[in-house]
Amino acid sequence: MKIGIVGDFRPEYPSQIATNDALLHSFRKLGVFIEYEWIPTATIIKQLNTIKETFQGFWIGPGFPDSVDGVLSIIQFARENNIPLLGTCGGFQYIIMEYARNKMMLENAGHEERDPHANQIVISKLACSLVGQKGEVIVKKPSRIYDIYQVENVIEQFRCNYGLSSEYEKQIHEAGLRIVGTDYIGNPRIIELPEHKFFIGTLFVPQLSSTSNSTHCIVDSFISTVLSQPED
Repeated sequence: MKIGIVGDFRPEYPSQIATNDALLHSFRKLGVFIEYEWIPTATIIKQLNTIKETFQGFWIGPGFPDSVDGVLSIIQFARENNIPLLGTCGGFQYIIMEYARNKMMLENAGHEERDPHANQIVISKLACSLVGQKGEVIVKKPSRIYDIYQVENVIEQFRCNYGLSSEYEKQIHEAGLRIVGTDYIGNPRIIELPEHKFFIGTLFVPQLSSTSNSTHCIVDSFISTVLSQPED
């Protein structure tokens, strides 16, 4: 079994170091070890078939990818083939972009940071930056994410400046990518595909809350789902 972390690893980026650490914390808790590897985004398109055959789960990591197309191709593959996928911070944003482009057929769905003049900006700058902030997340039920948390209110750590544009919230939700976690005024913080084995995006960074003595339940659940995949 092998997990692919989709992103361009930079050791100076705390959220990426925390991604590695959170996996190790959960492995120890669960008494398992799964190989994992960062997948440089610029290599994905050329190596897509090999990547599909190599990994049984994908974590769309935080960070600014060199190749958006590479990231979106992995998300589409996981979504269409029921492969476990977790997206955190930037991963949340690119899950939404992929769904808007390939499921809702919004061909010009864009990200304001990369293309501020896009016709359909589905990911826009937040009114208030969440970088370095802790905030309350209200977990909706019934949902897969509620089954994971087992509580309706949690505190999580954020590192994001961008999120789902309010203009597209209703369209995205009604098209099937459900908003299942919000802040106290209703801004989206968690998305999921209910019919999928594991397809969850968080605007916060759960790995920053993980420690060797207290793992994060989302990471634990993701790993457990990957382990349930049949091996070729």
